[in-house]
Amino acid sequence: MKKIAMFTMGTRGDVQPYIFLSKELIRNGYEVTLGSHPCWRKPVEDKGIHFEPIGPDIDIEKETAVIRGKTSNPVLSLLKTMNFIMRIIQGSTNEVYKLCEKKDLIVVTHSMIGAVEAGVLGIPTVNVTLQTEMIGEKLKPQTFKDKLIGGMIAKQVAKPYNKIRKVYGLKPVISADEIMSDKLNLIPISHYVLERNPYWEEKNVLTGYWFDEEEDYIPDEKLKAFMEAGEPPVVLALGAMSFEDRSEKQKLDMFVNAFMKTGCRAVIQGFQKTIRDYELPETMIACGSVPHSWLFRHAKFVIHHCGFGTSAATLIYGTPSIPVPHILDQLGFAMQLHGNDVAVEPLKSKDLSEASVISAIEEMNRTYDVKKKNAVELSQKIQKEGGVKEAVRLIKEIETLNEISRG
Repeated sequence: MKKIAMFTMGTRGDVQPYIFLSKELIRNGYEVTLGSHPCWRKPVEDKGIHFEPIGPDIDIEKETAVIRGKTSNPVLSLLKTMNFIMRIIQGSTNEVYKLCEKKDLIVVTHSMIGAVEAGVLGIPTVNVTLQTEMIGEKLKPQTFKDKLIGGMIAKQVAKPYNKIRKVYGLKPVISADEIMSDKLNLIPISHYVLERNPYWEEKNVLTGYWFDEEEDYIPDEKLKAFMEAGEPPVVLALGAMSFEDRSEKQKLDMFVNAFMKTGCRAVIQGFQKTIRDYELPETMIACGSVPHSWLFRHAKFVIHHCGFGTSAATLIYGTPSIPVPHILDQLGFAMQLHGNDVAVEPLKSKDLSEASVISAIEEMNRTYDVKKKNAVELSQKIQKEGGVKEAVRLIKEIETLNEISRG
């Protein structure tokens, strides 16, 4: 049985794609190890995947919430979050190295964990990229200005990985591209949503989104009764953005008041500290961890932070969006949704107010029929792509090529 390992750091959205990929690899006869923060052990093991803890035992969603709360600038917020995660990655290299040993393939996730260690051990790699802005346009003719700016950015991106390379006595690389797989980079996004960049190398492949149906989910009686009591509700699902370092009654009031004034029924995820002592009107209900595969199907539309996983889920299940991106990569996913006319124009998180939420809901209501039609049509195409199956098929192809090259 071939052994594969992959490692990822960050919030639930940074882990979920690799849970889907791991499950499909296991179905195809692979032995898979998925490593991440200790706090993600249960969600991984609940899916029958072998889990290994990496890094300190912290509540990563709380930590990133604290970082985001200190700045409203999306670029600075992203950089501070990335720096925090990269420090954990650098401190975890010995654990990653040991877990890479005796593996046949390392799937290097979007944070590039395991790339250096796999190189030291001589183990083949396959990459995954979620943010397509990070993929180099190698086939594009470069001006002097392009080379200068690109070189400066590449040097900064490579910097944390060079610190890991130093641990193993390796020379620094100029660009992170040098530690990427030269055979395959999987992009779990649909080509119906994002047009392939003509300047990408052939190894960069849009596979389609990775997901499974989670058909065994049964909602509790309270949520089931609420869903059946009226028209489909709005779902407020801000992901880690709604994880509170402290009670945030003012922020929750903003959304609740906006829902009341626009006549929306609503399901609210998150805000667990505030919601504990908060009296919601009868037209609203709080819920905890409910699979998007069930919840989004029953929603009229979703107000969300535009993390990779949530953005993908709205498209997979045919649900229009009101995007509220907080950091730079979320803004990129929000623009994908808006560009496909399945979302209103993204709300700026730093300017978020009751009035701006009301305005966005009113715009959604005015254009809902078109956006819902577009979302359903995209969903039907995405469902037929079989993105995670395509990813595993491509991995098998690379494995065959590796075996041939080893002779």
